[in-house]
Amino acid sequence: MRTGSIGIVMLVLALGRPPMAAPQSHDTLPFTVGERLTYHVQMPKMRASGRGTMWIEGPVDVRGTPTYLLRFDLKAGVGPIQGTDRTHSWLDHERLTSLRYTRHESHPLSSYREAVELFPDQRRWDAGRGGSGESATDAPLDELSFLYFLRTLALDAGTSIEFNRHFDAARNPTTVRVLGRERLTIDAGEFATIVVEMRVKDPRRYRGEGVVRIHFTDDRCRLPVRIESAMPVVGTTVLTLESHSHDREGCE
Repeated sequence: MRTGSIGIVMLVLALGRPPMAAPQSHDTLPFTVGERLTYHVQMPKMRASGRGTMWIEGPVDVRGTPTYLLRFDLKAGVGPIQGTDRTHSWLDHERLTSLRYTRHESHPLSSYREAVELFPDQRRWDAGRGGSGESATDAPLDELSFLYFLRTLALDAGTSIEFNRHFDAARNPTTVRVLGRERLTIDAGEFATIVVEMRVKDPRRYRGEGVVRIHFTDDRCRLPVRIESAMPVVGTTVLTLESHSHDREGCE
């Protein structure tokens, strides 16, 4: 079975118009090395479940630039039929731009690999045999790093905006809309959240436009406590936060 659907958090990105509000200062980013988020994964239509983890390592040098290594690992399925999804992004946390991106999906009947080098100053990317191309911005992001970028924004209720920061220009734009606030009780606790809807372009997963809905904690830290995506064939996939290592002090 395909768990590529679970790569929901791997959002498509971009920045063309001004963001909803200026990102937080890089000295006060809402995430840092050591943060670890663990999720319970459910795919009701497929009767599948599993676990997913996002965490930050580093600093890691990429072509002379120190980066945060963002990692996302997921395993889900039914009984012995399991699929895995491993995604890594090397984020220049000073400029909030991605310098390298890899993804490996493995399923019983198929597999998918992607390895991309991003060159922001040259506005280009190179995936080897996977192709190459130009970027629309000198601050490109990939699907994973965009989730962290989104956490730096104010996300004012009622705001809607298009971003054009995916490294592959063909995957732009992504529309981000702040739907409102909601109180959410999950295994990790009770949270006041702000709900964000994203409409993304990803022909391989969504066969066109996909919709991703994220509940972020309604505070400075913007922890993604619930992530939901509806996709063809597999239906809805939901990631719900079970535990986290993030220091919640100072989030208000």
